[in-house]
Amino acid sequence: MKLRIPQKSDIFGKKVIVRADLDVPLTDQNSIKDDSRLRAVLPTINFLLENNARVILIGHLGRPDPNSKFKIQNSKFSLRPVVDWFNQELGIRNQDLRIEKIGEFEGWKVNDNFCVLENIRFYKEEEDPSISSGLEFAKNLASLGEVYVNDAFAVSHRVHASLVGIPKYLPHFAGLRLLKEMEVLSKVLVDPLRPLVVIIGGAKIETKLPLVEKMHKIADYILVGGEIAEQDKILLKVQNEKVTSRKTVLLVADLLENGKDITEKSAENFKQIINLAKTVVWNGPMGITESSKLEDTERGTRILAEALAKRSSYKIVGGGDTVAYLKKVNLLDKFDFVSTGGGAMLDFLSGEKLPGIEALTT
Repeated sequence: MKLRIPQKSDIFGKKVIVRADLDVPLTDQNSIKDDSRLRAVLPTINFLLENNARVILIGHLGRPDPNSKFKIQNSKFSLRPVVDWFNQELGIRNQDLRIEKIGEFEGWKVNDNFCVLENIRFYKEEEDPSISSGLEFAKNLASLGEVYVNDAFAVSHRVHASLVGIPKYLPHFAGLRLLKEMEVLSKVLVDPLRPLVVIIGGAKIETKLPLVEKMHKIADYILVGGEIAEQDKILLKVQNEKVTSRKTVLLVADLLENGKDITEKSAENFKQIINLAKTVVWNGPMGITESSKLEDTERGTRILAEALAKRSSYKIVGGGDTVAYLKKVNLLDKFDFVSTGGGAMLDFLSGEKLPGIEALTT
């Protein structure tokens, strides 16, 4: 799939709408716990600003109820902490930030060349662009700019107005981070260094099974742990036996009696396969990793993480829980590529078309 990134002639002096992934975790004090997603979009924003573009940033935070009655700027879903982050990171340091009207929408004019709209999911039309009000909503968003850039790979599997609607009305391009995600993940599907080992964990079999099925035709080894290992052990093995085009080795972990982690024996078996790998893709922890302290429920994940950290193979990781865990144990920097996508990464590797990316090709 050929995606265009904006050239200087496309954006110089123009108003550019950038759809970014601004959905960062916040503390109870409303400060940002992890700014990785914001840093991922910085190269695109800096490129636009350096070329005299005026940036209108669009994104969401969490899952607010668009039908609830609340004062937007006082909501826990407000993007104000994100605006403050960009205000400092871009060196603008506007001391008089206040929410105001930007076209028909609310947001912040950080300076003459950079503004941020309030959480786009405060509007119910965002999540249903097929209805007439959704189409009108997308058209109103598009009226804010002259060019559209999607740099939000993590939500490009969604059929939302800010992803599939705006490109109907404006010249459209891929952002630098989105393009990098596509390049790295496409190489896994087309020409990986082998052996290719895919590690799949977590609890939601309905989101992971398509990836297991796709990887049967591509990977050399598939290692399945977490709750999905117990939920569908037989189904996974049946799917594996259906594939005759290549001999993929499937290993499904055993769980502890409490079901909260894989057994240490299974983790050690996985470790032996990891030590053979030239390329590794990992999405989903082996056990429960959300605790504030490290416990036995994450021992299997820890064994795999430490084994991967020592390997010189090309390592890709994605999924919020897995990335958060690796950051907690200070091993995230041992991975070659950290995908910003969880569900989007799964869908892409499973061979699904991502609507937000498809919209850039028309």
